[in-house]
Amino acid sequence: MAHIALKEGSPGIRGLLEFRSETAKPLSDLAQVLLHDDNSLDRAERELIATYVSSLNDCHYCATSHGAIAACHLGGNEDLVAQVQRDFASAAISEKLKALLAIAGKVQRGGKYVTTEDVERARAEGATDREIHDTVLIAAAFCMYNRYVDGLGTWAPPDLESYRERAAGVAMNGYAGLPALLARK
Repeated sequence: MAHIALKEGSPGIRGLLEFRSETAKPLSDLAQVLLHDDNSLDRAERELIATYVSSLNDCHYCATSHGAIAACHLGGNEDLVAQVQRDFASAAISEKLKALLAIAGKVQRGGKYVTTEDVERARAEGATDREIHDTVLIAAAFCMYNRYVDGLGTWAPPDLESYRERAAGVAMNGYAGLPALLARK
């Protein structure tokens, strides 16, 4: 039971976006830019960063929903998503993404934990300044999204299938149209 009166059956951030349309658009637009719009990091990589940070923050709804979206972008590879959540250093991902996930993990603890050495490692693995910037912003934004979702005690479906069903639409269409879609329901 959420801490505030949300529409019944609307899980996680979806219920919160429905609750306050004035904040729904900017929050969805930010997610669109960070996770879906064109970028040199592919959508799967960006969703994995969001998933990893959400896992560190113990936000079940966000970790599961973004993990399902990442898996969609990875051709259904849920095992890789789980590996990244458990131990990204041994996951079958690029060294560049490992360096970026290390930065994201430090941002999750606190921005000042990121060191010059972390950034230099990412650069040595081929990360651009924009990719480093976007990794930090994704990690910071997901700390906010996670605290928003959990701080208001939103409901999270226990079954993975409901996340998979929603993930396919978001993977294809992105986040920008989400507030309008929710308003029609």
